[in-house]
Amino acid sequence: MSFLKKIFSLEKKETLDKGLEKSKTSFLNKLSKAVAGKSKVDDEVLDNLEEVLVTSDVGVNTTLKIIERIEARVSKDKYLGTDELNRILREEIAALLSEIDSGNATEFTIPQDNKPYVIMVVGVNGVGKTTTIGKLAYQFKKQGLNVVLGAADTFRAAAIDQLQIWADRVDVPMIKQEMGSDPASVAFDTLQSAVTQNADVVIIDTAGRLHNKVNLMNELTKIKRVMHKVVEDAPHEVLLILDGSTGQNAFEQAKQFSAATEITSLAVTKLDGTAKGGVVIGISDQFQIPVKYIGVGEGLEDLQVFNKYEFVDSFFK
Repeated sequence: MSFLKKIFSLEKKETLDKGLEKSKTSFLNKLSKAVAGKSKVDDEVLDNLEEVLVTSDVGVNTTLKIIERIEARVSKDKYLGTDELNRILREEIAALLSEIDSGNATEFTIPQDNKPYVIMVVGVNGVGKTTTIGKLAYQFKKQGLNVVLGAADTFRAAAIDQLQIWADRVDVPMIKQEMGSDPASVAFDTLQSAVTQNADVVIIDTAGRLHNKVNLMNELTKIKRVMHKVVEDAPHEVLLILDGSTGQNAFEQAKQFSAATEITSLAVTKLDGTAKGGVVIGISDQFQIPVKYIGVGEGLEDLQVFNKYEFVDSFFK
């Protein structure tokens, strides 16, 4: 426990523990079976551990990295006991995540040198994109920031309506046009309105139609180009929303969106309803894109800033 930085509030930590309960229970049950009857970490235990990590959606490549790190520890200490395996796993996975430049924040903050700070949100339908935008708007507003939403997912009437519900719920302005309008035009109007209102944060929703990657790429490129006309360096962040409950499919979506546009941060949602929480570890490592937020429940407060130390502590507790 000493390697962990205890900087979360007790309430947030309890929410995180509860949200990762299914993932933790599943993982620890598998780990117990992997070391059953063994007193020290040997090749058989490592083989079993590899299978546990892969079946916990950590991903093959990341699993191999973790196994290599543990093998190095075993070679230094020939009599490493299986009772120490949980602690070593926590330490090595935390160290692995520490190599990615993020995951230490505890509050919803934005850089002070960009105003408005523009976040373009991408992700396929059903991953919790609109909900995440609403919760982000709520958290930023709670920090005293002025937030403007832009409904640039104009291909589904439901997307515009759902975002409007969140805008009303959080009490922030939303810029929209008719269904079928040019998404770039909505983005342009949103940024113009945000500048006029002296907004601190702009969150732009976009369509995620992965079945036609070329169109998606062209659309996102156009949105970015139009944004530049209003705010020179916008967007400052491209946030990809992934559904943690889909496990390995989330890896594929991250790969596809990374090919379509530059992704700068990730949010992994719906972790409370799944035993696939290991996907956060694998995606962080494989794409070297920081996981910035995680969703661990339905409530407004259940979108959390991702802190790697607290996450690993809750996962292996």
